[in-house]
Amino acid sequence: MLFHVFALFCLCWKTLFGVFSEIVSVTEGDSVTLNFNAVHEGDHILWKYGAENTLIAKINIKQQDFFTFDDVLDGRFRNRLKLDHQTGSLTITNIRSEHAGIYELEIIGSKLTIEKFSISVYARLPVPVTIRDCSSSSSSLSQYNCSVLCSVVNVSAVSLSWYKGNSVLSSISVSDLSISLSLPLEVEYQDENTYSCVINNTISNQTTHLDINTLCQLCPDEDLHWFYIVWMCAVVGSLMILVSAVMCCISKKRRKTVYNQEEDQSDSTSCKQKSQKTHVCLFLSSSSTLLCVHHPSIIVQCCVQW
Repeated sequence: MLFHVFALFCLCWKTLFGVFSEIVSVTEGDSVTLNFNAVHEGDHILWKYGAENTLIAKINIKQQDFFTFDDVLDGRFRNRLKLDHQTGSLTITNIRSEHAGIYELEIIGSKLTIEKFSISVYARLPVPVTIRDCSSSSSSLSQYNCSVLCSVVNVSAVSLSWYKGNSVLSSISVSDLSISLSLPLEVEYQDENTYSCVINNTISNQTTHLDINTLCQLCPDEDLHWFYIVWMCAVVGSLMILVSAVMCCISKKRRKTVYNQEEDQSDSTSCKQKSQKTHVCLFLSSSSTLLCVHHPSIIVQCCVQW
């Protein structure tokens, strides 16, 4: 007895309230069509939306009347609802997250048939962004390994994964809205394997392939460090060249001074020797006598002449 009552209750529940005919997942911006079995001539079709069963479309198959009420719910469905005149299927174009929820179909004919559709709308997935993680560049392994970070923003109900070829290396998932989702990876500079970062949900995915040669360049701090080294080398080299030039000039000047001093000393000695041998000789014709006199002034004159 109880079994028959329960079976009758289930039958009535199915007839009056229906079951989910289809669970649909769709990406924002796409279109989705809610299909159902062909209806008989003379049937009326009502499309309703949400917990309050707001009427959004009505069809009279016999009279071929098709109406959409896209101004309801503050115009949420404006210019988005389309009805198939052959089957009565409902299409929602350029769908947004505000269009997610329960859609109810009522077919009124010889009997009342109710079908329900559940639509889940997912945001369009962003392309993952890979950057060099310079915060890890100070580690002892940074000279051998390259730290990379894969990130996405404003996502929900997604998984972010690193792949090496077709094998998953690491993965992280989030169900609620997340401002930012990041996943690190460390690879060797000379690694020739194929790495990719993948974000996916139940209906789509986006992939970014890792280019180690391009991404694993010097970090800004490392660039600055090498800049200082090169700059210091240039300064030291310039100073060494300058000092060498000055020393060369000083040495050349000293050699020239010594040479001039030696030359002056040589001239003075020669002049002195000549002055010592210089005599003034006078021939006195009256007495037929030759008179030689050593005179200082003549010596001076000799020195000047030499």
